[in-house]
This record gives sequence, C-alpha cells and structure tokens, in this order.
Amino acid sequence: MDNFDLIVIGGGPGGYVCAIRAAQLGLKTACVESRGTLGGTCLNVGCIPSKSLLNLSDNFNKAKKDFNQQGIEIEGINLNIEKMMSNKNKSVQVLTKGVEFLFKKNKVTYIKGKGIPLSVNTVAVYDDQNKKTYTSKNIVIATGSAPTSLPGIEIDEKNIVSSTGALSFLKVPKDLVVIGGGYIGLEMGSVWSRLGSEVHVVEFLENITPGMDREVSTEFMKILKKQGINFHMQTKVEGIKKSAKAATISTSNKDGKKVNFDCDVVLISVGRKPNTDNLNLERIGVELD
Repeated sequence: MDNFDLIVIGGGPGGYVCAIRAAQLGLKTACVESRGTLGGTCLNVGCIPSKSLLNLSDNFNKAKKDFNQQGIEIEGINLNIEKMMSNKNKSVQVLTKGVEFLFKKNKVTYIKGKGIPLSVNTVAVYDDQNKKTYTSKNIVIATGSAPTSLPGIEIDEKNIVSSTGALSFLKVPKDLVVIGGGYIGLEMGSVWSRLGSEVHVVEFLENITPGMDREVSTEFMKILKKQGINFHMQTKVEGIKKSAKAATISTSNKDGKKVNFDCDVVLISVGRKPNTDNLNLERIGVELD
C-alpha cells in the first residue's frame, strides 16, 4: 500500500494544476486519471481539439471562398479529412505529453486507472482487472464533467453524437442537426458547416448562447447565419428515431407547428453534468447539492 499526503482523482485542468501546486508546496502527491492521457476533457476532447478544428476549417473555408476575391487564385482545393484529424490529434498529443512532463518535473506520481474513494483516507484504483489501494491524508475529487443527453435519447457516438464524437468524424456529414444553441454545439456546427455540411441548429430558447449578453448572442447569430448555418429557435425536440437516412428528429415550435428533420448525424449539445457517478460519494459521507 502506497501512502501520500494528497491524492487527486482526475487529471484535468482542475486536477493536474492542483497536484502540481501541492507537490511544489512540499506534499507527497499522486494524481489518478482513467483516460490514459492527462489534460481531461479540455485537452483531449474539448477546448484544444475544437479550437484546432475551428482554425483548420477556417483555413479551408478561406482558401475555398475568400482567397479568390483577394487575388489569390487556387485551383483544385481538396479536403483530406484524415490528414486534418491527424493534425488535430498531434496538437492534443503535444499538450498532454507536456502535462506529463510537468508531473515528472514536480515529482507528482501519475497513476493510470479509475480512482474510487473507499474511505476518507483510502483510494482504490482499478486498471483493467487489477485493483490497487492507496492511502492519503487528503483526497481531492476533480473528476470534471460529462456530456448530458435528452430524456430517453441514447448517445451512440455514431449517428447520435456528443461533442466528443463530433470532434472525430471520418467523413463530412451531408446533413448535421445540432440540438442546443450553446457555444459547444455552435463551435462544432461552425466547423462542419465550413467543411461542407448543411447545418441546422434547434434551440428551445429564443436566443443562442443563453447566459451570455443578449447583444453578443444577436451579433454571433448574424455571423453564423452568414456562414450558412440555419437556426430554428423556440423549438422543442420531441424525439429522435433511427431512420433510412440515419436519424429523424421530430420537433414542435412555439406555435405548435411540427417539423421533422432527416439527417446523417445528430449532435446533442444540451449541456454537461458532473462526472460523479460510481464514485462511492454517499458511502464516504460526501453530500451532493
């Protein structure tokens, strides 16, 4: 059994920063991460890969549409989606390896596997079929968040995807419907619209990016419409069925008018939930709000 002053469960931006700082302050520190790479959602399937694809798709869009008007004439522009994804993956790999280097530099013990607190001072780490137990004076839970879905709709990461699936399509969807007008869905909608998808955004509220300043939402929507994205505001999703095309989404708007959308891929982007399932929290006395 290994003993630590602090064990951090979760190697994302909350967890790895906490672990490094604790080690710098003199605590014997370990960080447990189940993904196999450090950096959490942000580095692996969030901020970094999405910004990489936004940049790459913008370059493609400019080369295809804007450069010619500026006197830069390019013929025969082709999209190599495999190469683009490889470029994105390289950006992610460089940064996740960078965090691993910082752990070594600051003497943080990196433990691969799923960490579950057994008591206030004990953590079990499950890696494949193996279980190892560690003790610690303190435990920090930094397990981040996971995509949430709509009631009764299962995300399969094939035809019904979360933002994670939308970062790794092997081909450009002909028709993509984004459910949810938050910034995550809009980022992905923008990427695939630039690369050639017909994109429709279905949002229950009357403006996109809820929670942000209304003026920002209004101007942002104008930009996205110029890109060719279609918006269906104050529209409720009533169900999604697998169909011959791939998926059919049934909706109704504020006037009660029912509209169906047939598409290759549905991106469900209605928010995220705390990643606290199966963490044994109630048993060890952690109260959730």
